[in-house]
Amino acid sequence: MKSSYNKKYGIDEVRLLRFIKETQLEKYEKLKLDTETGKTNFFRRLSDIIRKDGVVSVLKNGIKCYPVENAILFYHALDKKRPASFDEFNSNIFAVTNQFTYSESNPALELDLCIFINGLPIITMELKSRASSTGWTYKDAEEQYKNERSNKDKLFEFKKCIAHFAVDENMISFTTKIDGKDTKFMPFNKGVNGGAGNPVNDGTMTDYLWKYFLDKETLTSLIVDFCNVVKDKESKKETLIFPRFHQHRVVTRLLADVLEKGVGQKYLIQHSAGSGKSNSITWLAYRLVTAERNDKKVFDSVIVVTDRKVLDSQISKNIRNFLDVSSIVGRAGSSKELKEMLSDGKKIITTTVQKFPYILKDIGTTLKDNNFAVIIDEAHSSQSGKAAASLNMSISGKVDFNEDFEVEDLLSALIEAKTMPKNASFFAFTATPKARTIEMFGSAFDVYSMKQAIEEGFILDVLKNYTQYQNYYKIYKTIEDNPEFDSKKAKRKIRSYVEGQEFPIRQKAEEIVNHFINNTKNKINGKAKAMVVTSSILRAIDYYYAINDILKNTKTGYKAIVAFSGEKEYKGKKLTESSINGFSDKETPIEFKKDEYKFLIVADKYQTGYDEPLLHTMYVDKVLNSVKAVQTLSRLNRSAKNKIDTCVIDFANDPEDIEKSFQPYYKETKLEKTTDPNKIYNILSDLDSKYVYEEDEVNRYVELFLDDSERYLSDPILDKCVERYKELDEEDQVEFKSGVKSFLRTYNFLASILPIGQVEWERKSIFFQGLIYRLPTPKGNDDLTAGILESIDLESYRLEKRNAVDIILENEDGQVANIDTGIGRKSEPEMDLLEKIVANFNDIFGNIEWQDKDNVERQIRELPNMVMKNERLKNALKNSDVENVKKEYGVALDKALRSIIKDNMDLFVQYTNNDNFSSWLKKSIFEEILERSKNMQEENK
Repeated sequence: MKSSYNKKYGIDEVRLLRFIKETQLEKYEKLKLDTETGKTNFFRRLSDIIRKDGVVSVLKNGIKCYPVENAILFYHALDKKRPASFDEFNSNIFAVTNQFTYSESNPALELDLCIFINGLPIITMELKSRASSTGWTYKDAEEQYKNERSNKDKLFEFKKCIAHFAVDENMISFTTKIDGKDTKFMPFNKGVNGGAGNPVNDGTMTDYLWKYFLDKETLTSLIVDFCNVVKDKESKKETLIFPRFHQHRVVTRLLADVLEKGVGQKYLIQHSAGSGKSNSITWLAYRLVTAERNDKKVFDSVIVVTDRKVLDSQISKNIRNFLDVSSIVGRAGSSKELKEMLSDGKKIITTTVQKFPYILKDIGTTLKDNNFAVIIDEAHSSQSGKAAASLNMSISGKVDFNEDFEVEDLLSALIEAKTMPKNASFFAFTATPKARTIEMFGSAFDVYSMKQAIEEGFILDVLKNYTQYQNYYKIYKTIEDNPEFDSKKAKRKIRSYVEGQEFPIRQKAEEIVNHFINNTKNKINGKAKAMVVTSSILRAIDYYYAINDILKNTKTGYKAIVAFSGEKEYKGKKLTESSINGFSDKETPIEFKKDEYKFLIVADKYQTGYDEPLLHTMYVDKVLNSVKAVQTLSRLNRSAKNKIDTCVIDFANDPEDIEKSFQPYYKETKLEKTTDPNKIYNILSDLDSKYVYEEDEVNRYVELFLDDSERYLSDPILDKCVERYKELDEEDQVEFKSGVKSFLRTYNFLASILPIGQVEWERKSIFFQGLIYRLPTPKGNDDLTAGILESIDLESYRLEKRNAVDIILENEDGQVANIDTGIGRKSEPEMDLLEKIVANFNDIFGNIEWQDKDNVERQIRELPNMVMKNERLKNALKNSDVENVKKEYGVALDKALRSIIKDNMDLFVQYTNNDNFSSWLKKSIFEEILERSKNMQEENK
């Protein structure tokens, strides 16, 4: 059949004409396709339409060609209610041609394989064998496409085919656009061991391509349900979208599970940055809204929830590209519009997270006869506080957010309010699932890992080229008196103070500017930009003025932008982001794209959800833990043309801590252990023993609450309890208030996942929610560090650069721990004389004489990590047994110190012979592991 291919128009004219004649004889005759003139006119019209709209549009919609209103070129609809649709589908002509000569200008050129539907080419392939005498691989096939296949030939015109595949026995890649040397290929592999590639099977590793994807029905679904041409309004650039393997996998697996189990399920999809989530969500929404089970629509409406207007607009546009029917697709700009659209039967509605919670109650009540699919995208908010405030007012009025708002907060809020309706299925997309999310949704339904995204080249590895800077300070006492202060808190306060002084900031700012000019400015063909992450708004403003002042003297023309939320008083003036930068804060991302702006200095803003591919280097002067470290450093991972690496300069964190933060999310994240419901009984027992309330008071309050009685009836009950609370000593007050918070947090979570509810717990929950906000702060919480900053000053400061390292993550799944259900205890202040605190601070951060100082410092920094790896100590920390923790800590520290003797005796000699140093080291490392354990528990709450 090679001779039937018309090289001028790029069609197999024999099969095309046969299909039309056999299925639409009347149209065949009207078009006069039995004459040369008729054929030429039709082929020319078909060629023009494909050039304009693409072969996908032609296959889906047919073409209009006078005098025929619509000539169908592909029967793709299979409808059980219309048996004739199966006969129509079977009339399609699927064909494969090998050793295909396609070129009009060079007749000798041959393509390994071309697949046709009804005479229209849809897929080309170049096949290579590693076992052949040449040893060629799919990479050689890619080069063949780039160098030997020209888009001047009709077959390789853009949009003429849906995809071009490079294939060998082990790997597959594809492209949707042949563009010479600029042709971009993407992997089309299953993934293996959480990374790139394909697993070994009984046949060829890549046999899934022809066994599954080239099946007639699967191929039809790819064309109808996935492939699409997207046009950017601004650049006018068109992109032909074809799903990557994991995108097709997650959508089809979710759909199959929905068809099997129906409504009311929860799904967690752990897909890394670089996974193309926006397209996956678009395809999923489209498939869910059309899904039928037992001859009935599964969902009446699909709600896509994001927390950024930009992403909301993007997904809305993507969905419209698929459906393009305003009566079906809607974008809700307000909670009122969202409610109206649901009531009016809009099929797919996109909205932001701020609007969505208002309608949750209606879904489960007034709209209870309808079924809904709710797709939630993490797309972390780039602005701290604003989205959180909106959600705080919406669900229960009692959810308190003090961190950057993200998908985890929405899910937790849904849990807290116990408002996940049974007539809705929830699909949550996140790259960094927390323990609560995993316990509620179960293990990830589908995983596309950070490891695979890096290995496949969709994101860059931000842990390569990581450089730590060590800070050294020396302070002195400025007063004659020697007052006492809380030494632990004083140490943190002093460090924050000295790092906020003009000289340390100026020195770090100079290092930042010099590093950028000497190492970064020529990256990405001179387009590279940097982000400076600071610990506070005041610190961000300090850096902004320091960096801009230094840049003026460089004659580069570079400038910095500062980003923070709200208003801040600085040196007697009230400043905002807009007043400093000279343009609206809404314009910050747009302005930063300009060549002159090279530094974006942030304070709790743009650390999550911000997508700027030209960000190459990050300067970190803020302690980062767990998810926050992953989200912040990941601002650098977006790929861009000529971007081959990234760089992190860290003034505040150790490489070991960053490694620990990233490890749980490198592959699949799993739950360490589930929450034990019996611990609620333990909490209630402790609370009951404080005699702050009586059972009849609880019962009476709950009755009044459920009857919606006036507050003057219920308030006296709570007032009595508050008075009893005030009579408790300080330690009991701390334990009672923290216990109430722990109960509410744990019960509200468990109430949404336990199959059998407990009436006693629900009553106590109602009572405690009324009581908690009336309980005053425990007495005795005075600031025992007040006045210390007026008593000291900075004597010297030194910044020392460490060697750049590549942080290598372990090739294993990660674990996250669940919430701590214990009661908090009051920590006793450790009072020290100012003179001793100053000396201790200088001992830690000043200059100490060692035989091999660098090695000792490295060993000291490594000790907490070595100690924390001790399994017995980790178990003790989880169980909150202080005495056991101290015991296991001593054993673990001794083991760690003995293990480093062979490396260097210097530290061990000081530890064994110098009592002061030994005590300081034991205490410092113990405090460090307690703090780390606390932070890990807090991050997973």
